[in-house]
Amino acid sequence: MKFVLATHNPNKIREMRAILGQFGVEVVSPKELGITVDVEETGSTFAENAMLKAKAICELAKLPAIADDSGLCVDALNGGPGVYSARYGGEGLDDRGRYMLLLQTMRGQTTRAAHFTCAIACAFPNGDTITAEGQAPGTIAFAPMGEGGFGYDPVFFVPDKAKTFAQLTQEEKAEISHRGKALREFTAKLETYLKK
Repeated sequence: MKFVLATHNPNKIREMRAILGQFGVEVVSPKELGITVDVEETGSTFAENAMLKAKAICELAKLPAIADDSGLCVDALNGGPGVYSARYGGEGLDDRGRYMLLLQTMRGQTTRAAHFTCAIACAFPNGDTITAEGQAPGTIAFAPMGEGGFGYDPVFFVPDKAKTFAQLTQEEKAEISHRGKALREFTAKLETYLKK
């Protein structure tokens, strides 16, 4: 069975292939199918954005499409950058630029609680949909630590592990991450759906 993963992010594609491969699901990127559309994320929640992307790619590919939208929600920033996590600070910034801007913005803040949220949506050509969501609680570190991961991982500190996401192994991160939790919920729902 073939599913399209609505992302251009090679990290997400690799992660999804590893997880969904266990169910005999082949994950392809839109690029591999010659689809180059960028779906505008106009939703006000992660779940809305994920569904917008899944439905658009499903329609173009005529295959089941999975999309996720995730981001970092910082209590001291009223839940920001939230759905704007990937665009935080504007177009010119890379991952490092964004987390350094976040650290600068957080300077002097004593409340450093934050969480990552991941919403996953799957749209099928017949109109059926599956959704799942996961959260990972943590805090914003005072400085970047670790070489692994991507995005805000070097500054997202997990008190239980006494490490940032960037210091965890791929396996440790998958166990506690927002995407790992959302994917476990999603794969359980997908398994049930595929048995019908």
